[in-house]
Amino acid sequence: MTRPWFALALYVVYMALAFGWRSLRQRRATGSTGFRGISGPPGSLPWVGGVLFVIAILLGVAAPLVELAGWIGPLVEPGALVVGLGAAMTIAGTLGTLWSQGAMGESWRIGVSEAERTSLVTRGPFAVVRNPIFSFMMLAALGMALIVPNAAALASFGALVLAIELQVRWVEEPYLLGAHGEAYAAYCAKVGRFVPGLGVGVRSPSQ
Repeated sequence: MTRPWFALALYVVYMALAFGWRSLRQRRATGSTGFRGISGPPGSLPWVGGVLFVIAILLGVAAPLVELAGWIGPLVEPGALVVGLGAAMTIAGTLGTLWSQGAMGESWRIGVSEAERTSLVTRGPFAVVRNPIFSFMMLAALGMALIVPNAAALASFGALVLAIELQVRWVEEPYLLGAHGEAYAAYCAKVGRFVPGLGVGVRSPSQ
């Protein structure tokens, strides 16, 4: 299997498990897929974050395809060690994403609905970082960029990081603070945002 085909296979498995299988499992358990759509009116920062998520996903699948088509090549030809490291990171990111989604149980959602009040999850990986799903998603995307280090993969990773920052700071943290108040503030005071010990404390969207 060539490097782009390998990357494409890993990406398809990741998307099928993290989004397809998880949504089906959520629907069986709760009657809902958990998908809440893009937040905010068109042009707002929350809306931009949601659009960037879609762009990141599309660029992620395009990255190996454009190499296979011969439209673009890698910016640097990766050696076997780099490809192996990228594969390990992608697999770890996939497994970590599934672990974190499972820890959320019935509270798992894609997006936010202001009318809902889900439980505040602080167990499992959420005891270490507040947004482990996003942390593992970034790990997987970075791994993909090591396997197919072309412009599309790097753009996908950049769009994903920016989308996550906007989603967390402008959508999820304000929502959770409003829904859980002091309990969420106390949780934030102890647990980092994406990396243990970093981003501790509640931030306003402008910070």
